[in-house]
Amino acid sequence: MLYMPKFLGLNIILSLAIALNLSDVANSEQVCKVTDPTGTPLNVRETPNGKVVNALRNGREVYIIQTDDDDKNRPWALIGGYYQGKYRVWGWVLREFISCYNR
Repeated sequence: MLYMPKFLGLNIILSLAIALNLSDVANSEQVCKVTDPTGTPLNVRETPNGKVVNALRNGREVYIIQTDDDDKNRPWALIGGYYQGKYRVWGWVLREFISCYNR
């Protein structure tokens, strides 16, 4: 019979638990939502601070594709998401009006 000290068995169990937890984090998907504090639809633009091409309501689930700063050093995000079952790239929005979390 193989003898394993208690502390070694506990270390193996703890290591496995940590590895499984990190695996869950690595497999989680980052999702974002429109959270414009004004309560009005968020303007979506062709380019950072460019022409308005659309507007999205608070709560719309989006994905950040890219980020960039405009000439005033304000952060912008190129976002996409699903609409009527199809994925589309919406355009650019001020990054501060998008809140993200891991799903």
